Amino acid sequence: MSTDPTTAAESDHVVTDDAAPLATPVLSDFVGRHVGPTDADIAEMLKVVGYDSLDALVSAATPSTIQGVGPLAIEAAPSEQAVIGELRELASRNKLVTSMIGLGYYGTQVPPVVKRNILENPAWYTAYTPYQPEISQGRLEALMNFQTMVADLTGLAISNASLLDEATAAAEAMALMRRNSKVSQDAVLVVDEHLLPQTLGVVTTRATPLGIEVVSADLEQVGDAAALRAAAGDREVFGVMVQYPGADGLVRDWAALAEAAHEAGALLTVAADLLALTLIAPPGAWGADVAVGTTQRFGVPMGFGGPHAGYLSIRSGLERTLPGRLVGLSKDADDAPAYRLALQTREQHIRREKATSNITTAQVLLAVMAGMYAVWHGPEGLRRIALETHAKARALADALTAGGLELAGDHWFDTLTVRVPGRAAEVLAAALERGVNLWQVDGDTVLVAADELTTLGNIQAVAEAFGVEAPDEIPVVDAPDLGGLARSEDQPYLTHPVFNSYRSETSMLRYIRSLSDKDFALDRGMIPLGSCTMKLNSTTEMESITWPEFSSLHPFVPADQSEGLRALIDQLSGWLCEITGYDQVSLQPNSGANGEFAGLVAIRRYHEANGQGERDICLIPASAHGTNAASAVMAGLKVVVINSTSNGEIDMDDLRAKVEQHRDKVAAIMVTYPSTHGVFEAEITQLCELVHEAGGQVYLDGANLNALMGIAKPGAFGSDVSHLNLHKTFTIPHGGGGPGVGPIGVRSHLAPYLPNHPVVSGAGPETSSGPVSGAPFGSASILPISWSYIRLVGGAGLLRSSQVAVLNANYIAKRLNEYFPVLYTGANDLVAHECILDLRGLTKDTGVTVDDVAKRLIDYGFHAPTMSFPVSGTLMVEPTESEDRWELDRFIEAMIAIRQEMDDAAADGVEGSVLRNAPHTAVSIARDWDERYDRMTAAYPQGVDPSRKYWPPVRRIDGVYGDRNLIPTLQEASEG
Repeated sequence: MSTDPTTAAESDHVVTDDAAPLATPVLSDFVGRHVGPTDADIAEMLKVVGYDSLDALVSAATPSTIQGVGPLAIEAAPSEQAVIGELRELASRNKLVTSMIGLGYYGTQVPPVVKRNILENPAWYTAYTPYQPEISQGRLEALMNFQTMVADLTGLAISNASLLDEATAAAEAMALMRRNSKVSQDAVLVVDEHLLPQTLGVVTTRATPLGIEVVSADLEQVGDAAALRAAAGDREVFGVMVQYPGADGLVRDWAALAEAAHEAGALLTVAADLLALTLIAPPGAWGADVAVGTTQRFGVPMGFGGPHAGYLSIRSGLERTLPGRLVGLSKDADDAPAYRLALQTREQHIRREKATSNITTAQVLLAVMAGMYAVWHGPEGLRRIALETHAKARALADALTAGGLELAGDHWFDTLTVRVPGRAAEVLAAALERGVNLWQVDGDTVLVAADELTTLGNIQAVAEAFGVEAPDEIPVVDAPDLGGLARSEDQPYLTHPVFNSYRSETSMLRYIRSLSDKDFALDRGMIPLGSCTMKLNSTTEMESITWPEFSSLHPFVPADQSEGLRALIDQLSGWLCEITGYDQVSLQPNSGANGEFAGLVAIRRYHEANGQGERDICLIPASAHGTNAASAVMAGLKVVVINSTSNGEIDMDDLRAKVEQHRDKVAAIMVTYPSTHGVFEAEITQLCELVHEAGGQVYLDGANLNALMGIAKPGAFGSDVSHLNLHKTFTIPHGGGGPGVGPIGVRSHLAPYLPNHPVVSGAGPETSSGPVSGAPFGSASILPISWSYIRLVGGAGLLRSSQVAVLNANYIAKRLNEYFPVLYTGANDLVAHECILDLRGLTKDTGVTVDDVAKRLIDYGFHAPTMSFPVSGTLMVEPTESEDRWELDRFIEAMIAIRQEMDDAAADGVEGSVLRNAPHTAVSIARDWDERYDRMTAAYPQGVDPSRKYWPPVRRIDGVYGDRNLIPTLQEASEG
């Protein structure tokens, strides 16, 4: 089954010193829409850089050993209209059947005002993670709404700002409980047998490399520590996890279990349905420590599995180990309230192997939608939807029991487990004939779930399928029978005015607009973030994601109902293999970091299959993305850091020494290419050979693939596995910090260990370690975006995209080098697709910091480059290929003007300078003025067009104050 890595690597290498020149591409018309610089601009920019063609520039920048891949065999579509036509044909191959499957995915009505003004609005979907909070106040406020909604409904003190999905949130809760429990390290996690199967699968996948044993048991009768220990096989327990309501639909009283868990020194996590929590007692009221779940049914389409915003909320005392991101209220330089990401030092790029989580991609756009669903409906509206959903299930339950059928249990919210001895398959077939999908638990049991979109006609069709008399109406239910577990009046939720103010579409529209006006996104100007590609997300690429044929599919529908989307997935996977040189791709990972984890788990399983399970060392360059180290630890690997040389490249002597030192233990090396320092390292093929010779595997972080498409293939020059950031290189928008898709490509010997799924057969190999995401194909509904991009530009357009990305970065580096020295360069003094501007010497001479420059860039109308990563005191700039020359020049001129302002500050003192006081709000300009510079300098610096002026809503935010005074909900903000 396995292949010797050394032999495979050598056979697949392209290692000619006389690499063939790249062929002149034939470009589709769309390439001119996607790539910013015109042919005339490219010619002029090449003169500045010192080359006469893009081919010559790229050949000079990249090692000859990785060149010569030949044209990519991907044909471009003739037009944007043709791509839409092809997508229409694929969509038509999907069957729109009403799904009453449940199991964590439900039909929901996306409020049209939210769909049009958030999901389809580039002011929201092209935004970046709010690391520059002064220009992210709108999305931060929307995330505070989300956090408050979750905290209120779960009855717990603090919620994070979203995670990837319910299953990965549960896995993060497992790690949180392990960190906070005081019991022995060999204690186990006990989960109730009614946990959702995909959640159990992901939790088990994440537990295995950490040496955590997961025990599934019937916990309903557990009432003390002794019974819990018995359920765990007479072992200590660090954590307990239950579903509420259960996968079978039943609402169980877990209060006694909570007491038992705490008596045993364990913590309790509750996977809770937020809509149900409007009617049933919140977990925080009866002893839960953690609540996790999905916000999908709050106005986010099923989308064949995603993307959806998971949530995780905690009781007080656990906030310092909370995974993911947390929005908090702080204050700005004028003491005005201002939002920011709280406790930012927990972020992975800072904490690396000590990070509390490896998830850098949240689901901000989907969290914003879910939060706005609650703003739109308010507490009364959510309760009404919940009562109507329960009433639909009640109507069906009454019909079934009247017809002599038996239901499992008496207390449920929206899901019924129906016993039909020997008839389950027959009932499913009869329901499908009537246009409804149900779920077969086994040959004798059927699951049926109602939701917001279920109609009386659906209920009648299901009743007929069971062979009972159909109801003729849906009853009105004011107080469902929940066996004493009803939510009481002294457990209110969504009491803040934001959830009780916007009931007309006019007011809601204006509220959404007021938030987006506060933000800076790609629709306003360039976001030149190094290591985080922010390129065009074209309108045509985005068009199909709201089509019901893609957005309305339940992820567990029969395969013949999703033929079109499965065909699209197969085509996209094939194109990604062609681009990367790998043999197989899994699209299940729903973030780049999740892809890293999946790739490393595949490597571990490969070694174990070869009888080398002792290989547990992961070599990671000091310059690597911080997620690399965090992912390695979560995969059960020990991190050994490889030093960098003075020119920013991997120290090959140190690598050789570390490989020799750990020769029999090396599992893998994680290397980013081009490097995080922004250069094409010349010795990449030697690095691969060195690690393979020692028996290790090469994990190539694909975050920077935007500089390689059509130029080189990682799978051909020595890499064994990569994750690819579809939300960067392949134009899925960031959405303010998610959605993301991080598929992994592998060579054939690792293919048996790609993710699979416990519910959907054929979604991965049987030899897999298990799923890494809740849905079989991850965030499937946004895959048409990347499919469309590749189809629109074709192989030649992908090559041109990479070439111009390299040109744009070198153009900026060349023009700014005399003002801000470029820290690292590669062959021929060139950079790759990004460059690092070194401010350390200037800071020493002038006192002006990278923070000062970043905040002053806001006054000029720019999002700042990446600050102090990977080198403290620097700015890393990545312009991408989508930015035209006019915008590049505008940025360059702004930076040159700031350089002069730095000199002025050095002469007159940094304190009180225009840089230290930046950014400037309209209010700060309008009030009494006693600064040593004039108002025009502050508000309209050189090159700023007054007609396009962006005004930040707050001044510089005090981050220390926000961390010392953690305010994570709207109620606390109001009280503060």
